[in-house]
Amino acid sequence: MSESDDLFIREDPIFVNKELLEINHLPEEGRIVGRDEEIGQLANAVNPGIFGQSPSNVLIYGKTGTGKSLCAKYVSRRLVQTADEEGVSATHAYVDCAQDGTETQAVQTIASSVNTDETDIYIPDKGISTATYYKRLWKILDAEYDVVLIILDEIDKLEDDDILMQLSRAGEAGKLESCKIGVIGVSNKIKYKDRMDERVKSSLCEREFVFPPYDASQLNEIMVARSDAFRDGVLDDGVIPRAAALAAREHGDARKAIDILRYAGEIAQSIEAETVREEFVTQARERAETDRFRELIRGSTPHSRYVLQALTMLSINAREDETTPDNQGFRTTRIYDLYEQICRQEGTDSLSLRRVRDLLKEHAFLDIVEQSRHSGGSAEGSYTEHTLLEDPAVVKDVLADTIE
Repeated sequence: MSESDDLFIREDPIFVNKELLEINHLPEEGRIVGRDEEIGQLANAVNPGIFGQSPSNVLIYGKTGTGKSLCAKYVSRRLVQTADEEGVSATHAYVDCAQDGTETQAVQTIASSVNTDETDIYIPDKGISTATYYKRLWKILDAEYDVVLIILDEIDKLEDDDILMQLSRAGEAGKLESCKIGVIGVSNKIKYKDRMDERVKSSLCEREFVFPPYDASQLNEIMVARSDAFRDGVLDDGVIPRAAALAAREHGDARKAIDILRYAGEIAQSIEAETVREEFVTQARERAETDRFRELIRGSTPHSRYVLQALTMLSINAREDETTPDNQGFRTTRIYDLYEQICRQEGTDSLSLRRVRDLLKEHAFLDIVEQSRHSGGSAEGSYTEHTLLEDPAVVKDVLADTIE
């Protein structure tokens, strides 16, 4: 390629503001669709914060893509603005617990987020004890703020409850003299609270909200509200309704719906089509499913993937057998036998049956696998069957990329 040839597209024929279709983009108020009631409830829970009083601690539950994090961030941002108008110094901090899952990582992220140049307090990335991070955090909060809202996204990914104990009882324990803390925990797991320490549960679960999946009409509105990401006239009329119908039928997940819309645009872009056509939506949906699952298993251990590969192979074989019922489940021992074969092929020692059971439980917690208990009668006793909830073909493709 000569230097005179253009390697990059100078003027995008499809997108004019692609940022509107990015997952981490926080839209303006008018672009948040179908969550007025939930925003109102959340605002009511933290409302005391605008007067310098303690906001209620909140736990938000709901499936992925139901607007939980979006609404938590939006309400937190609005609280900071409104508190400022009332002469109250407020701030908010956001922790992605899937990334910062240890107590030390989480408290470091919070302290770094709320720190200012005025404090002269240094928050290093690492190298000091967890206790020192806490001491510096308390010092920053008391020096700079009347109120702080802390969002713990994917709170179920925390290794333990230690940071929840510290945050929810900081005032009561005398760690903070004046600053008030409110915690907003966000989880995809409706049963997450059952895992909590009773002391944490009593102080953290003051208010609880469940966000339902979006319906097709709401998903349609969400994508229409972001359609100005595209150039005028580029989207064919059936694209958004088709993407909304697909997403509503399968999961009610706004993230996936927006992903599908963005991917459809990228497909049009890659083949130099003049418009985004409805036929691109199906292709985009397949790509979105693959990317979503790849994100879901990111960071998993090799043996966790080997176990999943064994269940996937069994599921694919069962699909090809016309006599096998749909959604066939498989016993732990059968999965373990195939897992051992995979380990031998990979040249690694297999884990114990008990450890494989634990890995299957972890997959069930992520809603990749569904577990069900069965009774085999007096001869066999009870046993567990595991059913793959994801499309086996999608899982196979993703695992092929991750298992070397």
